Amino acid sequence: MPEQYGVILFPSVHFALRAEKRAKDEGFKIKLIPVPRHLSSDCGVCLRFPWEQKEIFLCLLEREGIRMEGIYLLE
Repeated sequence: MPEQYGVILFPSVHFALRAEKRAKDEGFKIKLIPVPRHLSSDCGVCLRFPWEQKEIFLCLLEREGIRMEGIYLLE
């Protein structure tokens, strides 16, 4: 089964960059990508991450006080 990925949308690029830095510091395999058009018409970036790490990744964001707008499974 191929690996599933999720994306997290943030209210600003500032939050996306903070999340990227903290996630990389913690060893997560993440990547900043353009927001998929079916999720938002806004230009911007989101963070792609392995879906199986969703819970621990969300705990990291909460602990760091990083706001997000939504979390989605990429199909």
